[in-house]
Amino acid sequence: MKRLVLAMLSMAALVWAEPEGGIFPKLSPHAIVSQTVGTTTVSLEYHRPQVRGRKIWGELVPFGQVWRTGANEATTISFSDAVRVNGQPVPAGTYALFSIPGPDQWTIILNKRWRQFGTFEYQPKEDLIRFDVKAKAVKEHTEWLTYEVYPASRSSSYVDLYWEKLRVSFLVDVDVDAMVSARMKRAMTKAGDTNWKIYSDAAEYFLEQEKELAQALTWVEKSIKIQENPTNMLVKARLLRALGQSTQATNVLEKALKAAHAQNAPSTVIGPLQSTLDQWKKQNGGGGPVAGKKRG
Repeated sequence: MKRLVLAMLSMAALVWAEPEGGIFPKLSPHAIVSQTVGTTTVSLEYHRPQVRGRKIWGELVPFGQVWRTGANEATTISFSDAVRVNGQPVPAGTYALFSIPGPDQWTIILNKRWRQFGTFEYQPKEDLIRFDVKAKAVKEHTEWLTYEVYPASRSSSYVDLYWEKLRVSFLVDVDVDAMVSARMKRAMTKAGDTNWKIYSDAAEYFLEQEKELAQALTWVEKSIKIQENPTNMLVKARLLRALGQSTQATNVLEKALKAAHAQNAPSTVIGPLQSTLDQWKKQNGGGGPVAGKKRG
């Protein structure tokens, strides 16, 4: 028995050491899937077993036992920033993604020791988090185990596992606004009074999110003070319009368009300015929001 265990561990070590483009193809091919959530990258790396006519749930993958949630090496999940997984805080990093399947409910496990072969060295004491999710039957058959990271909102994504006729899913969410605000403040501190773009970009971001428009206007005014140009003038015009100051907004936009022509700006600059101005003038003489934008 001892020799058998040693042989299995030695074989696992050889498989781990074998480069991905090895001599022989693997029955369960390697795959990577990733998705950006806000500015955070969520990635999964795994090997994809095939159904091949076998009974999967409760037989090939036993119920009530820890599973690597894939084949070969333990499946891993990585986050480039701190996130919440199923509502629980998870620091940036890479984790082994284990699970305990059941007929109706699964336990999902993120284990801090991400570099493992299967579950041979799995230790519950190294778990970071555990949580339960429902297993859902689906009509469509998935022959090869498949992970998807599917956007749920601008700040969250579902991690979905599909195999045979089953789907298991959990939510990853990111505090995008807090992360952006922290990075923005650092960039502004570094820029001081020399970089017009960071203040213009910050103002435009707040405009797109329809929040703190008065603060955004302060930033774009600072950007213009550093260097007036058609880009930050357009942001200012849009902010004024969102704040209900339609006449002032149109005046600023006309000034921006005039400046762009004077600078022989490319059509990629002049075109959006002209089309926005034309659109505004059609809407009650400049009143009302720009198409596609809500008033703040």
